[in-house]
Amino acid sequence: LCEQPHTEVCTRVKVVTVLRPCPLYSVFGWSPQVLNRRCVEASVMTGLALNCTINRKSLFDRKHYFYADMPAGYQITQQRLPIAVNGSLTYSYLGGRKRNQVVTKNVRIKQIQLEQDSGKSLHDDHRNQTLIDLNRAGVGLMEVVMEADMECGEEAAAAVRELQLILQTLGTCYGNMAEGQLRVDANVSVHRPGEPLGVRTEVKNINSARYVAKAIDYEIQRQMEVLDTGGTILNETRAFDSKSGATVPMRDKEGLQDYRFMPEPNLPPLFVYESVASVPAGVDPTQVVVIDRLKAILPELPGVKRAQLVEEYGLLPEHSFTLVNEVGLMDYFERVIQKTKAEPRKVIGWVIKELLGNLNQNGLRLTQSPISSEALAELLNILESGHISTSAAKVVFQEMWKLPEKSVKQLVAELDLELISDQEQILQICRRVVDAHPEEVRVIRAGNKKVLNKLMGIVQKETKGRTDPLQVRRILEEMTS
Repeated sequence: LCEQPHTEVCTRVKVVTVLRPCPLYSVFGWSPQVLNRRCVEASVMTGLALNCTINRKSLFDRKHYFYADMPAGYQITQQRLPIAVNGSLTYSYLGGRKRNQVVTKNVRIKQIQLEQDSGKSLHDDHRNQTLIDLNRAGVGLMEVVMEADMECGEEAAAAVRELQLILQTLGTCYGNMAEGQLRVDANVSVHRPGEPLGVRTEVKNINSARYVAKAIDYEIQRQMEVLDTGGTILNETRAFDSKSGATVPMRDKEGLQDYRFMPEPNLPPLFVYESVASVPAGVDPTQVVVIDRLKAILPELPGVKRAQLVEEYGLLPEHSFTLVNEVGLMDYFERVIQKTKAEPRKVIGWVIKELLGNLNQNGLRLTQSPISSEALAELLNILESGHISTSAAKVVFQEMWKLPEKSVKQLVAELDLELISDQEQILQICRRVVDAHPEEVRVIRAGNKKVLNKLMGIVQKETKGRTDPLQVRRILEEMTS
């Protein structure tokens, strides 16, 4: 879908992030509403991380609409002058035929605005009723609005994942989409090259990056089919049904006039300052938001971490991509590196193929892994010492997964997997295999060296992987030459 030959696709994403538990404002006795400083700092830090211009003055507005989950009848937002504008987000995803090429793209950030979250409607179709959960109503919310620079669901999902990583790194949002801490509204339109932008639809409240990709790709195909059959795209709000994989209509899309925006009377203009020196006289610098102070505490962002992994350890870009994108995996990898003599490129193979492969197969998170970084480092050290072969190490790894309470040395001894050191014994085994397969020997001598791999496999099977493959290959080459 990223390469539609006769259609251009415009996808704009709004990412709604619930700021780490804090109300947007507080009320003290008879005093007016007081804006929560932590919300402002979180939005400024996010704006800095996304290369935005931070507005030194921003305004709050009331957005009026009646929903059952909005008991006040309005939402506090920043429609006229948001806190941050004109940023950019660089994101990457694995593309190519084998999905092993890192494709890097950029999306413009239109604005970041502070808002007040609503409650949550829980629809019970079986009983034909709706329940309202108001626990999160009033909690500080930050909306990141991206421009229509993405062309398919895969690109949008990658941008959302990158933003999620940045927010988690900054500590401004937990980013758990399944719990509604980060939600996506996707605006999709299609048009033929050279024609004006098409009518857009908005798919609301998508709660996983995977569903973002599916919802957008479905909506692209749906709109193309409607236009190809002479139909008209309606400007409407839709929802994504994860069970059917389709988007379904919810309501007509509201316009600005429907919300009856007005200045928020209880919150004055918000001012932030470039530096302590720019704080007006008579104002306590510790009681205001200073941009330079927040710049100084910005952590290392995911893109920087990936570049460092490639430069420091000589990893492939796609491997650095996986390490950073999987929560906690980079720290795990670096702990293994610190405690093993194995080369980083060998370690990354074990971390991604063996560890991550087993975690995905069993539906586990890294924190649930039965194999600690110390245990994997111990296994790799024994492998590097030449006491076991790579195939034997993989057998031990699987046993470590089942019996995490046992040490690597215990498992190697119990499974009798230590390499055979008796040279004469290895020669006898190889001779026996060669003598038992005269046809394969004839083919090898005729020039087909690939058949040698079959004899090597037989030797490894007979020895339960307890021989050095390079040594076995050398012996078999001499015997079949």
